[in-house]
Amino acid sequence: MTQPTPIRRDRTRWRPLLLDLFCCGGGAATGYHHAGFDIVGVDIVERPNYPYRFVLADALDHLAALIASGEIGRFAAVHASPPCQAGCALTIGTNASRGWGGNHVQLIPELRTLLDATGLPYVIEQPNGNAPVRRDLWLCGEMFNLGVLRHRNFELGRWTMPQPAHPRHRGYVRGYRHGVYRDGPYVAAYGSGGGKASVPEMQQAMGITWTDVREELTEAIPPAFSQHIGHALLTAVRPVEVAA
Repeated sequence: MTQPTPIRRDRTRWRPLLLDLFCCGGGAATGYHHAGFDIVGVDIVERPNYPYRFVLADALDHLAALIASGEIGRFAAVHASPPCQAGCALTIGTNASRGWGGNHVQLIPELRTLLDATGLPYVIEQPNGNAPVRRDLWLCGEMFNLGVLRHRNFELGRWTMPQPAHPRHRGYVRGYRHGVYRDGPYVAAYGSGGGKASVPEMQQAMGITWTDVREELTEAIPPAFSQHIGHALLTAVRPVEVAA
């Protein structure tokens, strides 16, 4: 990684800028913000509940434009949560026979090429499945005492961080699976029906209060995940400081 230029800055006030691609409702963004980043989110769909600066655009086109113009230099890091329907567990498992995910284009190879071109440290997030991402980091809601499991894989580009231990699950995810209902300490924060969580249950389980849009909640990363990542990422992007 290119060494940062020494600058004079007040450590207590410095907040590096993070680009949040495919930002959806802002779950990842909020965790990074809590960790110490300022955020610019990009999504192809209007997100009126997104709690930070928002740009309505195709994420890949916007990233390419930032690189071409040199404006990418304003950012310290990039997070990307591209659509997962082309390779997540729900679309390659029992739902594959229904055609779910069959028409979705896999964006990760093109995204990774652009992210590498930025020269910045980056994070690509995906759920379990066959998406072509490295499993450099794997997080679970039980690591943060959340009411969801929400296993997620993270590819870390141009930086690394330790893998936390995965604690034993305390029980089942509440709801029906293969026609059998089980109770448990975790809610199913995806889909609807079949014992899936209500909107208030998802909000409480993931620590998300600023949106009540079911689609945004079902796709969200719990902020605890990205806050954990953000604390480590902050040390990777922190500039070299010199005495005033």
